Amino acid sequence: MEAAVTTCYRHPSYETYVSCTRCERFICPDCMREAAVGHHCVECVKEGQRSVRQARTVFGGSVARTAVPIVTYVLIGLNIAAYLGELVRPGIIDRFAMLGAGLKGPDSEAGDFPGLDVIGVVGGEWYRLLTGAFLHLPPGGSSLGSLPFGVLHILFNMYALWNLGRVVEEQLGRARYLALYLLSALGGSVLVHLIAPFTGTVGASGAIFGLGAAFYVINRRLGRDMRAVNRFMAGFLIWMLISAGFASWQGHLGGLLTGGIVTVAYAYAPAKRRTTVQAAACVVLFAVLVLLVVLKNSALTG
Repeated sequence: MEAAVTTCYRHPSYETYVSCTRCERFICPDCMREAAVGHHCVECVKEGQRSVRQARTVFGGSVARTAVPIVTYVLIGLNIAAYLGELVRPGIIDRFAMLGAGLKGPDSEAGDFPGLDVIGVVGGEWYRLLTGAFLHLPPGGSSLGSLPFGVLHILFNMYALWNLGRVVEEQLGRARYLALYLLSALGGSVLVHLIAPFTGTVGASGAIFGLGAAFYVINRRLGRDMRAVNRFMAGFLIWMLISAGFASWQGHLGGLLTGGIVTVAYAYAPAKRRTTVQAAACVVLFAVLVLLVVLKNSALTG
């Protein structure tokens, strides 16, 4: 008696006598996937992938399937795009720079607020707390001032972001890394608002100093040789002191402290409730920063 003709379960017109070693359905060469023993069909392969636990870093972040630091690329792209926008429309700096409090008009004096048109964070422009971290002084300077090395402001920051960001993003995972970056940028702006509210500032330095603190905590948590890391952090702190003459040391320090706090929460959260504790720490820190801004605004407006 002649054997019955068998066909692929996905392609009925294709005659085949090979079956999936898992579900025993017949499969054609297009539907075959190599397995440890025999072949699997497409559905069995997908089901097996769903049952495999996703790899995690020591800090709970998902291990990306590609080594490309996508978030770092996007952040660099946003900074460069904002810089090109400044070159086309210089007014962007005055409109979106970090400024705690100021008045409209060239003859206004900082602090004389009653009955006057107030701008800045105290005037409800809270977005400046983050937008200022994506702007940089153009080559010719702006109303905020100028740096002695012009375009090197953004070049130095993007070079530091490229080197630090790749390492930190790989260890923390994309979501935790992005939260760290934005909170560090916010922390830098908040300290500027608390200490020097009438000074306009721009630059990604606060966020980058936060990444520097994260780099230190990560290496310490992983038990690596700290000698090179300590030298790196010493250079970071020296740069903060040197830049105090022409840049916002308050933003640098605020970013450094915020980044350190966030990464300590990431690194030492208990394994069983790691994600919950890490998320809660970020939310609480965000709430504290917002509260500090509210209190400062209240003090400035009296």
